[in-house]
Parts: sequence; C-alpha cells; structure tokens
Amino acid sequence: RMAVAPPSYCFVAFPPCSKDGLVVFGKNSARPRDEVQEVVYFPAADHDPGSKVECTYIEIEQAPKTHAVVLSRPSWLWGAEMGANEHGVCVANEAVVTREPASESEALLGMDLVRLGLERGATAKEALDVIVALLEEHGQGGNYYEDGNSCHTFQSAFLIVDRNEAWVLETSGKYWAAEKITEGVKCICNQLSLTTKIDAEHPELRNYVRSQGWWNGDSDFNFSEVFSVGDDHLACCSGRESLEKQGGEVSARAMIDVLRDKDSGVCVDSESFLTTASIVSVLPQDPSFPSVHYFTGTPDPSRSIFKPFIFVDDVKLVPKVQSPSFGDDDPAKKIPRFQEKPDRRHELYKAHEWARSLLENDQDKGQKLMRIMLDLEKQGLEAMEDILTRTEVLDPAEVVDLFYDCVDTELKFFK
Repeated sequence: RMAVAPPSYCFVAFPPCSKDGLVVFGKNSARPRDEVQEVVYFPAADHDPGSKVECTYIEIEQAPKTHAVVLSRPSWLWGAEMGANEHGVCVANEAVVTREPASESEALLGMDLVRLGLERGATAKEALDVIVALLEEHGQGGNYYEDGNSCHTFQSAFLIVDRNEAWVLETSGKYWAAEKITEGVKCICNQLSLTTKIDAEHPELRNYVRSQGWWNGDSDFNFSEVFSVGDDHLACCSGRESLEKQGGEVSARAMIDVLRDKDSGVCVDSESFLTTASIVSVLPQDPSFPSVHYFTGTPDPSRSIFKPFIFVDDVKLVPKVQSPSFGDDDPAKKIPRFQEKPDRRHELYKAHEWARSLLENDQDKGQKLMRIMLDLEKQGLEAMEDILTRTEVLDPAEVVDLFYDCVDTELKFFK
C-alpha cells in the first residue's frame, strides 16, 4: 500500500518578493509515473435549478453559475490537480497523511474540490468557502489513483490564490484550518504546515480534537502538531529558499526554474512518482491587466516547455492536449472500477514521449532539440512580459489562439 503522499510542491510569491507588482503561483504535480495529465478548458455556464454535476465518484448539486476554468488534470478523473478561473483565482491541492485515516468510501476527491472551488469562487476566499462547505456536506474519500488492485486514500491540503491574497487550507476528514497570506513566499508540500497562525477554522475543530484526546486545551493550538503523524510536519519545503534568494525578483521565469530543479527534490523523478504536469500563473495586482497561466501538459518540467494561456471569450480549444474520451465505457466509471487501464495519452504526450527518449538516448540531437524547445518557451515568456507591461488594453483577438498555437508549434518541432 502506497501510504506515502505523492511529493507535489506548490508555491506563491507576493510583492515585495515578486517582480513588478505581480503575484506568482506555481505547482509541480507529482503522481504515479505512468499517469497522463491533460489540459482542459470549460467555458462559463448557467445551470438550471436542481441540476446535478457528476464528480469523479459522486453526484452533487450543481451551482446556478460556473466560471470559466482551465485545468491540468489526471485524465481519468473529473476534478483537477491545479488550475485557474477567469477571475484570476488559482487553486492547487496536495495529498497529505494525517493521524485521521482517510476514508476509502467514495466521496469528493481533493482534486474534485480544486475544480469546484475554481468553478464557484470569484476570489480566493470564496473558493475556500466553497471547498469547506462541500467538505462539510459530502466529505472526502475514494481512490486517489487509477488502481484496481488497491485503494490509495489521502486527506487534502490546498493553496488558493488570487490577485490580492492566498489561503493555505489544510483538512482532515471534514475538519479544517486555514491561514491567510498577503506577502512573502509560501510553499506547501505533501505534509501539514499550519501551526498556530490560524485565520479561519471549522467551528467544531477544537472541540473535536479535545474529544479525541489529541489536544488538552491548555497549550497553544498547533494544527500540524495535533494532526500530523509523528514529526512529519517538521521538514520545510525545498525550493522556498531559492525563491527567497531572488530578493524581490520572483517572476514566471524564476518560478519555472524552481519547478525544474531536480537536486532540490521539487522536480520529482523517483521510482514511484514523477512530476506529470506543471503550472505557473502570473496574476497582476492591477485588475486591468490579464492573468497569464503557463501549462506544460507533459511530464518532467525540466524536459517540457511552459505554454501560456489567457482567458478571453471564445478561446480556441486545444484537442491535442486532451486525452481520448471513453464516455460511459471508461473503466474509471464502471463498478468495480479500474478493471483495466485504457491508453489515455493525448497527441502532445505521445510526441513528447518521443522527445524524451531522444533526450535520453542521443546526446547531440537531444541537446539541440532542448535548445529549440527552450527558445520557443522564451519567446512565449517575452511576449507575455510585453503584454503585462503595456499601457494599452489587450485585444482579445491577439490571444484567442495563444495556447493552441504554442502547442501546435511544439508538436511541429517534435515531428
């Protein structure tokens, strides 16, 4: 049983640590090595009263209105590992282990809550309120992996960010605590990090832990100490130091460099886990500027390129980073689940597999290809920096094909 939570890393940097009044968000999603992540966009929508929405395992009430979202997600599930909405809210989750065993019975997954928070929250605090209300109503539970042989269950932590503030939300069952952050650099990883600075919490949290005998009510209430297994919460996140060293210069590029760093452990490439997808988002504190969200859509950020996406009406869909759909025949939807594993690779994933094998097997050609890829990425970063420093308002027509064109160009290079 793989009880070790996958070692994903999430970061946010606020001014004065970040450049040009921008909030910079990033996540490396560590998942089972062979899992495919796709990048999907869902437009804003209105829903009839009484509508339901089918999440990964359970059906819940749909909201009257859902915001437009762009998500990076394991392609067998409904939710997402990370993503953003049209209002400049970004959410990423972490699987965590607490002293409360995670439930095997099917409920909402942490990944479902990422998507639900983005679809229903126009600010970070709204997304947090949505997540904890749904947690209270439906609970969390069910298999985190597409694995028919054993059930891997975890509790959830979230980093929820908008242009003004971030919330670190950590949960165990339906109980939760959250800390608000408005400056500096914050990193969360696959263990609890909240201590005594708690800005919001489940109303029954303290009574519950006292009734369990986990806290005596006299000492300071320290969330990680109360809920962690052993001294799990003591190790700090790698990567944070390298962002703090930037001294006010954290940019999209700096965040990308941190996510690519294998030596620090932030870029995971181990026997069980791989960074299967990454995101970096740049949120200008001035709302007249657009937010820019960079996705890899492919594994191992040190061998992938970050491609920009900007929300505009009628943004062009990108089927080449979407996995095939199996509808009701999907083994993830049939009970018993996961009796077989279909091939979920999308077109970009397949092309990238070829590129990765070239990088591993042919030093010269591999390095040449990597140079071309990084040059392509640099052009995208420079074009976005230009958009974020301009005085005139962005013409939506200029970026409607942005992500589509970047994926298309990347595919051409691989071919």
